[in-house]
Amino acid sequence: MDKKLLNKDAALELLHEKMKNQNLRRHCYAVGKVLADFYDYYSSPGGLTKEQWEIAGILHDADWEITKDNPGRHTIELLEWLENYEVPTELLEVFRSHNSKTTQLRTPETRLEWTLECCDELTGFIVAVALVMPEKKLEQVTVDSVLKKFRQKEFARQVDREQISQCEEKLGISLNDFVSLTLEAMKKNSELLSL
Repeated sequence: MDKKLLNKDAALELLHEKMKNQNLRRHCYAVGKVLADFYDYYSSPGGLTKEQWEIAGILHDADWEITKDNPGRHTIELLEWLENYEVPTELLEVFRSHNSKTTQLRTPETRLEWTLECCDELTGFIVAVALVMPEKKLEQVTVDSVLKKFRQKEFARQVDREQISQCEEKLGISLNDFVSLTLEAMKKNSELLSL
């Protein structure tokens, strides 16, 4: 059987087929848009294309709805689906590095893998901050409001702040700048995210 090329349209089609929850889909869109912006920030970091960086975000949690009660299968399920697609090895490695604390498939190594690792939790945190704003809109969220909530351990306590803060050591980007870049990417796509 001929394998299908994994372009952005195919990635979205796969996401929509496997994930029905609209909020979970929006999380995947958000991470995709943030990664695409980081691709530009790093000035074309070689290897994968900007579209492939976005695909990494679109699909990183594509199997979450199916695996949420069995975290050991999260990403493994996705990798099995991707056997039907033409996917560059470097992109498959990105998915192997996701949820690696549980699956032990691969520790994040590349810039894309660490950016995904750090921004995955941060996008969810920013949504939580937006939802406590009077209008529940991203446009009202500022870097300061995110950092203020970040220091409040009771706020969105399920968010792994250490995972986000690794941006300083692993990517050489201050937490302040990492929040700023992530927030900007989300604001530019607020309609897509319904925020």
